[in-house]
Amino acid sequence: MNFIDLLKNEYLSVVFGGLSGLLVSWLSHKVINKRGVFRYYLTNNRIGISAQDSVFGNVEIRWNDVPNRNLFISTIELKNESLIDYENIIINTYTNNTKLLTEATHVLDSPNILNLTQAYKDKITVPTGEEPSEAQKNIFHGQREYNLPVFNRGQVVKFEYLNSAVTEEEPAIWLSATVKGVKVIFQPPQVIVFDVPRNKAAIYGAVIGLIALIPLTRYTNTAWIIGLIALIYGYFVIVPGAYFIKSVRKIRDIVGG
Repeated sequence: MNFIDLLKNEYLSVVFGGLSGLLVSWLSHKVINKRGVFRYYLTNNRIGISAQDSVFGNVEIRWNDVPNRNLFISTIELKNESLIDYENIIINTYTNNTKLLTEATHVLDSPNILNLTQAYKDKITVPTGEEPSEAQKNIFHGQREYNLPVFNRGQVVKFEYLNSAVTEEEPAIWLSATVKGVKVIFQPPQVIVFDVPRNKAAIYGAVIGLIALIPLTRYTNTAWIIGLIALIYGYFVIVPGAYFIKSVRKIRDIVGG
């Protein structure tokens, strides 16, 4: 029995096995999301760098008349990927290799911004006529603490920081959330196509292509035709994978309310 005959004979079992796998995966996903997942992404953009040039002149970045090596705008996007809405969340951002200078925050698709917690404000409050202590400077340049009254499922909160890295490495700004039953996950930068990570779209697209290959073998035994179709599909494998993921997300949103 050759490979094509095997595919024909096992067609129904593979289809039912695949449907069962999808069902188990969906149920598992439902259970996992009851725990709660917040995922965040960090993007750094350098907007200035100090340099010494005896021929063409010097470039110097200063903050309150203090020289800084470089200047970045760092953007964090935090998404609630759970099927649950949360209330009264404390969000902390912190760093150990850059100095936070100024910031802007807002909840996407809304006019809302995040306010600093009263506890944080108390720590950095400087009495009139006095200078901030070293401890207060370290707190201001190294961390923030915000109140997030409501964080709905699928919602995204954006943080933007003007900062100056103290090392040659790009800024590393981390995020944590104080809320019961939620796991906060950092997502490294990925190539996005059709609003979906490219690697994930390629994997799902390949699986869809393999499943589509099975009924195709029922209509032709010509290997070169199957190979040509597979080759052409391979060039566009990301497209069906991306739209499959987006469809699953849409169904997930409908199921989650």
